Formats: sequence, structure tokens, C-alpha cells
Amino acid sequence: MWGGRFTGGPAAVMEEINASVEFDKRLAAEDIAGSRAHAEMLAAQKIISRSDADAIFHGLDEIRREIAEGRFVFRRDREDIHLNIEARLAELIGEPAGRLHTARSRNDQVATDVRLWTRSACERIDAGLLALQRALLAQAHAHADTVMPGFTHLQPAQPITFGHHCLAYIEMLARDRGRLRDARDRLNESPLGAAALAGTSFPIDREHTARGLSFDRPMRNSLDAVASRDFVLEFLGAAVIVATHLSRLAEEIVLWVSPGFGFLTLGDSFSTGSSIMPQKRNPDAAELVRAKTGRILGAFVAVASVLKGLALAYAKDLQEDKEPLFDSADSLELSIAAMAGMVADWCVNKESMLALAEAGYPTATDLADWIARVLGKPFRTAHRIAGEIVKAAERLNLPLERMPLPELQKIEPGITEEIYSVLSVAASINSRQSLGGTAPVRVREQIAFWRERLR
Repeated sequence: MWGGRFTGGPAAVMEEINASVEFDKRLAAEDIAGSRAHAEMLAAQKIISRSDADAIFHGLDEIRREIAEGRFVFRRDREDIHLNIEARLAELIGEPAGRLHTARSRNDQVATDVRLWTRSACERIDAGLLALQRALLAQAHAHADTVMPGFTHLQPAQPITFGHHCLAYIEMLARDRGRLRDARDRLNESPLGAAALAGTSFPIDREHTARGLSFDRPMRNSLDAVASRDFVLEFLGAAVIVATHLSRLAEEIVLWVSPGFGFLTLGDSFSTGSSIMPQKRNPDAAELVRAKTGRILGAFVAVASVLKGLALAYAKDLQEDKEPLFDSADSLELSIAAMAGMVADWCVNKESMLALAEAGYPTATDLADWIARVLGKPFRTAHRIAGEIVKAAERLNLPLERMPLPELQKIEPGITEEIYSVLSVAASINSRQSLGGTAPVRVREQIAFWRERLR
């Protein structure tokens, strides 16, 4: 492949460090698509003959079939997927294969392939996130009225509905999908035709190949076209944020299925047992989703570290972008699918949720709001009064809604019987009717909104 410049072969260790076909063979479909588009353009521009182009198409079709059927032999001594396909093409069609690489370098070839692969990964992950959003929406609909404690500092704070909680993740995932769409749109430019780094003297038509590969346009600078991998970094950045959101939900599942919470039960499909403790039901799927976030973050750091010291244009360092990219996309797709399965599978224990929602004086804020609203006290004063009432309730071991009126009036004489209308958990939830609030009427509005958006 190196023509007349070299007389000897690479050392064994050089072959070991240089070869990439074991992982970049995943780019086979993209490489064949790029080669077809390039050959079609060369023929249209009369740089190669139509008969040569047809022979190339025939050979590439046969290679595609061989790969699909598992008959293609990937050879390490041919380094990468590009040279493996080119060499096999030469075996199949002879001399016309040598004309395919006219006006093209492996530099713009691999840049094109990786952009095509990453574009598809964005689309696959978006579809997975849509499925996860729909699973969460089904749970939100089923539990628009189900009471649970809302937490701050992992302490029960104010009562909310489980439907409201599910909708929070739908919002996060919507932003994740937006970031992936942005990344996809930004990477959708064609490097093909930039050649090694400086363009080519052949009269190519880069608009032609861009259209043929469904890119929006050719990249404007040949150096940037072959050297840039910020699109990989942007994909990984978006992937890290998705994984972080999945990890937060996974952590909640791990907590909620524990006996201390008892909010959820996962079915056998997403639980595992113990090799020694027969009673165990472990939420391993959620734990693995949680752990894969570190793996994806590590990939982002790895690629950023590769790129940070590279002068323009191409350097072989860029070979190190693919394994982190492929692994992160695989890990993220699997995590999304596992999470969608768990969300659809879980069984909600309403009684446990309600019991914890009623513990710890969760309507103390409602008490303070009533004092400020009805008695006209400054909220900071109302906050202090409510805190003193909570302290008295703790001393008497009573929930707020069962505190005798005389006890309340010892602390604030202006309090009347009306206070009891705001001290129940149900009253608290139903009162939160501000836009985006947890009141079931607002939750159902959000559900209707997302049902339309996710249709």
C-alpha cells in the first residue's frame, strides 16, 4: 500500500500499535457509502470512466454482502477498514479499484466515515430517549395523583406526586435530545474532497459528494476538514449529560427499591439474586447504568486529551478517537434501553410513598404560607412561627394537622380553625397550582403537553 517509498515491512510492535481494523471495521458501511459517493462524483466529473465506476460499484456491493454474511476476511496487515476494503476491491475487480482513491486521502476518508457513523449514533440514541420519555409519560399518567415525598438534601421536604417526579425526567431528556440534535446538525458537513490536507488538483465536485451522503454542505476549509474531531467531543459531551441524567434516575431506583424506602419493586426481568443470600433482589441494572456514566465521562476526557496537543492538520493520534466513541455510544444505547425497561417494569408502592410523605412535618411550609397570607405577617416572621409550631408538635409527638388549636394559639394567637384546611398532605399538593407545580391539575396539563410532543 505504500508504493515505492518503503522496501521493508513494519516491525511486529509497529504493526501491533498501528493496526486499527479490529475496532474500525465498524465503519465498513460508512466507508462503502463514502466510496460509492466518491466514485459516482469522479465519473460525473469524467475523472474516471463510467465503466470503471460501475466496476467499483459492483465490487463494493459484493464486499457489502461478504461483510453482512460474515465471509469478509479482515486482515491486520492491511491496518484498517479502509485499506482492507480497497485491497479486497482490487482482488475482485482489478485495475479499476486503483482509480477509486483518485483525489482522495485516507485523511478525508476516515473523517467522512466517522462523521457518518456519529450522525447515525445521534439518531439511534435520540430514538432510544424518545422511547424512555414515553415510558416515563405512561408512569406519570398512571400516577398523576399518587402522593410521594419530594426531597431536598435527601430529606423529606414537601409532598409532591409521583407523576410530577416522572415528568421532571422527561424534561431533562428533552434537553438531552436537543443537545444531540444540535450535535448532529453541526457535524453534518462533508470533509470528503479535502484529501490529505490541502485539497486536490483534480476537478472534483464536493457539493456532489455532500449531497450523495446527505450532508448539508461541504466543509469550507480542507485543514479543518481532516483535522477536526470536535464533533466527536461534542457527541461525547452530550452523551455524558444524558448518562448523568440516567445515573440520577438509576440512583433513585436503587434507593427506592430498598426496604428503607420501599417505593418501588422491580420485576424479575431487571433484578438479580445473590450467590450466598437467597433473599436478595438486587437492582443490578440500575447500578450498571449508574456506573456506565463514569465510563462515558472517561471517554470524553480521553478524546479531549488526544486533541488538546495536536497541531494541524492530521496526525495518527486521531486514530484514538474511535474506541472511546464506539464504546460510549454502545454504553449509552444499552443504558437507555435498560432504563426504559425498568421504568416500564417497576411497580409503585403507593402506601410506602404516602407514609413517608406524611412523616417529618411536610406541610410546615403551607403553615408558614397561611400565616403570611391570612395574618399578613412578613414571610420571615411566619417562617419563625411555623418553626416554633413544628418544635411544639415534635414535643407532643403529633402531626401538624392534629395539633390542638389552643397549642397553636399559644405560639400565634391569630391562628384560627381555618389553619387546618392547609395542613393535610392532600391540601398541600392540591394548592401547588403555580405553573410547573405538582398539583394534579397541573401535572395533567404537563402530561397532555408531552403526549402531543412525543406523538
